[in-house]
Amino acid sequence: MSGPMPRDHRVAGALIGSAVGDALGAPFEFGPAGRFSARFPTDARGVATEMCGGGTLDREPGEFTDDTQMALLVAASLVERGGLDEADLFDRFRTWLRADPPDAGNQTRAVLGSGRPWDVAAAEHVARSGHAAGNGSLMRTTPAAIWFAGSGTGATMDAARRISALTHGDPSAGEGCAVFHELLRVALDGGDPLAAIPATLELVTPEHRGRWATVLAPDWTPDQATESNGAVWPTLGSAVWALRGASDFATVLRRVIDLGGDTDTVAAVAGGLAGAVLGIAGIPMRWTSVVHGRVPGHADKRWDLADLHALAMTLDGSPTNRHVAARSPRIEPREVLPGVWAADLDGARNSSPDFAVVSLCRTGEPFGHEVQRFAYLTDDDANSEVDAVLADVLDDMAALRAEGRPLLVHCHGGASRTGLALRAWLRRTEGLSAAEATARVRDAWPHLGLWNDSFTAALDRLPRSTGAASG
Repeated sequence: MSGPMPRDHRVAGALIGSAVGDALGAPFEFGPAGRFSARFPTDARGVATEMCGGGTLDREPGEFTDDTQMALLVAASLVERGGLDEADLFDRFRTWLRADPPDAGNQTRAVLGSGRPWDVAAAEHVARSGHAAGNGSLMRTTPAAIWFAGSGTGATMDAARRISALTHGDPSAGEGCAVFHELLRVALDGGDPLAAIPATLELVTPEHRGRWATVLAPDWTPDQATESNGAVWPTLGSAVWALRGASDFATVLRRVIDLGGDTDTVAAVAGGLAGAVLGIAGIPMRWTSVVHGRVPGHADKRWDLADLHALAMTLDGSPTNRHVAARSPRIEPREVLPGVWAADLDGARNSSPDFAVVSLCRTGEPFGHEVQRFAYLTDDDANSEVDAVLADVLDDMAALRAEGRPLLVHCHGGASRTGLALRAWLRRTEGLSAAEATARVRDAWPHLGLWNDSFTAALDRLPRSTGAASG
């Protein structure tokens, strides 16, 4: 490894992880337990992945739901108003509801559709109905948790309660959002959110503390829940439970989606927390590459990975526009290894659509190929997760090759990152030493760049094996 994970990796991981969880869980919403693993008993790394689409609303593969739509409204209000403007945010929510999103939660729909002012609508609803502790405010709060993280514990927990109260009049929901905000703040700072739970519980309003302590206890499991996971307590409890029992993002998401029920929301909450812990590079590229969606009532913008990444940086205090890649010399694709081609950015951008493209740099606009995967790899020493990224890339390459796809690997210049993937592929598939793999690639690809010592070290750490990687 090459040092501690940069904060911007965690911030991007939180926002994108939440959207990925939402999209991954959506097809399984309201289904029985275990359905995800029944359909995908092992990783689906080929052309068809676990981002399968369908479900009750017949979504596209990778399409997010109301969870992320509302989260993006929270983000837009914070950024455009320069902070929390409750009236503005409530108005954005109402505009969204008027566009008739098909999956708006019943409670959210009732409050926003009541015609009552922002500061009384939710309170009046809970007084009238007695039902208000749903997970609809928790599902959307990751952007606010990022925005307020730099302001400290008190400010972020207060903001969480205020934003929750716009639609959820039961303070239980607000306390859950406040706990989530604080755990995410700890994670973004590089701390352990699980270790922070006892201190965070001390900051929960006393009358709600016991119930939250129960579902966040180390020995709590989702089968102990006293409500469905459409309620706020088991939603956050299940996300924390999944994180306790997993060391990688894919396992966290598998654990919560296999619970059944409100799978998109529980996975969105778990994805935000796990993404902050494990970073953007810890999220499988086969999922981040296809996450997308629109926000009803707010223009017809199609959000994708590049948009979410820029928004994450903006929320964390570094205003960022969608990435636009600089032009490259356009090195045309060349078959460097059997079935594996190499190019630079513009060579790949203009390549045959028959290629399955593995992009090792940020490209801005996708190329339009049927299969394009975006790995998060920077050509510097900031790749604290380089081993995990490399394993993810190699496993996807193996699965795509096994399906007969010609592979095109590229980065901006086609030199250093491309060279790392090609050399690693030889170590993985032919059992070559790092030196042997380097010599072989140098002979076939004169653009190879060897300046990144952290890449060389990662190549040395990579286990040698023979045969295609397992998926």
